[in-house]
Amino acid sequence: MPHHETDSRTLGRALEILTENGMDGMAKALEIVFNTAMQIERGEFLGAGPFERTDDRIGHANGFKPRRIQTRAGALDLSIPQVRGLDDSQAGFYPRSLERGVRSERALKLALAEMYVQGVSTRKVMAITEKLCGFEVSSTQVSRAMQGLDTELRTWRERPLGEMPYLILDARYEKVRQSGAVIDCAVLIAIGITPEGKRSILGVSVSLSEAEVHWRQFLASLRQRGLHGMRLVISDDHAGLKAARQAELTGVPWQRCQFHLQRNASAHVPKIAMRREVARALRSIFNAPDRDEARRHMQLVVESYRKSAPKLAAWIDDNVAEGLTIFGFPEHQRRNLRTTNLLENLNREVRRRTRVATIFPNDASLLRLVSAVLAEVSDGWETDRIYLAMGEER
Repeated sequence: MPHHETDSRTLGRALEILTENGMDGMAKALEIVFNTAMQIERGEFLGAGPFERTDDRIGHANGFKPRRIQTRAGALDLSIPQVRGLDDSQAGFYPRSLERGVRSERALKLALAEMYVQGVSTRKVMAITEKLCGFEVSSTQVSRAMQGLDTELRTWRERPLGEMPYLILDARYEKVRQSGAVIDCAVLIAIGITPEGKRSILGVSVSLSEAEVHWRQFLASLRQRGLHGMRLVISDDHAGLKAARQAELTGVPWQRCQFHLQRNASAHVPKIAMRREVARALRSIFNAPDRDEARRHMQLVVESYRKSAPKLAAWIDDNVAEGLTIFGFPEHQRRNLRTTNLLENLNREVRRRTRVATIFPNDASLLRLVSAVLAEVSDGWETDRIYLAMGEER
């Protein structure tokens, strides 16, 4: 049967269920769609449909293997297509349609299960583990599952990179148990924008802090994987990151995040009542039409606070120019490149997925979950629309 006929019948059955049961039928509708998609994918993998003979066939269908997975729509009872008769040189078959979107869910289950096994979880974590996993887990089960997932995520983290005109760097912190104490571990993340204007998550690393040595190791690893062609780096002004960037990315222009600049400025405002006024003054600088006008605005702002807020005036004079590098780039790109907001938005998604764990039993479990979340987002970005127009003019 042609794929378009199968697709039509599948959608028809799914719509019937949703029409009759509303959202209560979502899980059953998803089962139908997933099972059909996996059968189509198996046919494409084998080079032939059921009972079809072709010269391109590389193996044979071999029934189905039942599997229950937990999703936000509820439990899905799926039939995973199996294959046989492959050569040793051929990779095994596993449906991409099932794998995508499941990876971070699996990592979350493993992170929580590992806490349970190691005896460091609270009642809340135990309840979440049981709810997500649907069964009690042994240390052997956790170890076996983690080994496979860790290999997959390590491959993703170490994949080759290429030209990346724009590089965005930032870090966030998570609590990790180490030697009986709970410490804050830094999660270092790098995002790039490709020559085609698409977003790409380049790498992630877990370290004890944002010290220069950790940022240098992280940036060096990106270069070793083939990262090159950077025209601009966007980040905040953390001392460790700044020193590492100067050492590892020598000569690449730096744009200090304008959002962080505004937030940093508030620490130098002498009166709370002045904060909105100062924020407006800084925006007048950042929203100037060109670099010369921005510098003119900056000098006016500095002079206006020279007497009423001398420390603020000195800080603006010393720091705000670092947020004006963006004026050397095409106007239509500036809004997307003047801050680290793209990475901040990604960090919010990471935070949403990691806050369930509260405290990670070790840095490996933290890296596992964060990597899985980022890999899942990265998969989506690969097929997403263009993020940034890369020509000189739109």
